[in-house]
Amino acid sequence: MEIVIGERVIGEGNPCFVTFEAGATHTGEESAKALIDIAADAGADAIKFQIFDPDRLVADRKQLFSYDFLADRTTGRTENVEESLYEILLRRYLDRDAWRRVKAHADGRRLAFFATVGFPDDIEFVKELGCDSIKIASADVNHIPLIRQAAKTGLVIQLDTGSSTVGEIELAVDEVARSGNNRVIIHQCPSGYPAHLPSIHLRMIPTLKQLFGVPIAYSDHTPGLEMDVAAVALGANLVEKTITLDRTTRSPEHMFSLESSDAKQFIQTIRDVETALGSPRRALADEQLRKRDAIRRSAFAKRAIAAGATIFEDDIEFRRPGMGIQPPFVDRIVGVRAVRPIAAGAMIAWGDLENF
Repeated sequence: MEIVIGERVIGEGNPCFVTFEAGATHTGEESAKALIDIAADAGADAIKFQIFDPDRLVADRKQLFSYDFLADRTTGRTENVEESLYEILLRRYLDRDAWRRVKAHADGRRLAFFATVGFPDDIEFVKELGCDSIKIASADVNHIPLIRQAAKTGLVIQLDTGSSTVGEIELAVDEVARSGNNRVIIHQCPSGYPAHLPSIHLRMIPTLKQLFGVPIAYSDHTPGLEMDVAAVALGANLVEKTITLDRTTRSPEHMFSLESSDAKQFIQTIRDVETALGSPRRALADEQLRKRDAIRRSAFAKRAIAAGATIFEDDIEFRRPGMGIQPPFVDRIVGVRAVRPIAAGAMIAWGDLENF
């Protein structure tokens, strides 16, 4: 199944769609716009943010959230921080007028705009903004009323799956379908910030493809790009990677995000991997065939062979290049008479042989 977003197609046989996540790493309107510029300059297809009201989302403002941050760029030393979840989310909050300006900036940079939503009125707002896709967070994969309303917009629904079971994913996908929407992308999204290797389960990418028959994405919560390369090699149709202005920012998710200097190389690496994956069919280009024959072998006369003489295996030696009669045809040469003299060291041609 293919899904079209703007001029881009997501699905089998198409380039991997690259989304840069900025929802967790911006600290206001200007930084959000700066992250959009990083994404656009790197060649990304989309930018994603999180649109929510922390005053409504967090009931307990004393609830703490623990995370690691990069304390020393040189040594890689990290520190663990425990902070109010409300304060963390408040740093990412923008009012609706600011979101309109951020969306306009993304439009100006020709980036698709995705948003994770928290409440039903957020859905109406992102629809008003003209967003290309609504994302449902892993924590809300069982929030059927939210999924139902999001699906009714007709926008592409992206489902983060986090710690959900396959059964919960099925319920969410079925709910989208019941709402008359078949535009679904499922994310293999490991839990943890950063995610630990045993929790990533990249082999779920082909499994989810087989189970659901929709484009499958990989949301990366690890430093570097190794997991994204592996995901693309396993068939991910979309990858989502967090970007930041500064990896040493004391806040969640920055430490495993890409900075401006890394973002372009990230996308180039994805494209290089796609090129290297090539075709599942063993098709050789003309240039490959020419080079191949140059290093393969052909039948040469080991000694002078007189006209009318029968050619024996001991009369033949296989040497480079392979522009003549190659080794698989040896049985068609042995026991055949030469129709003309063949000099010692000469390449044997079909025309030198009787009945050819």
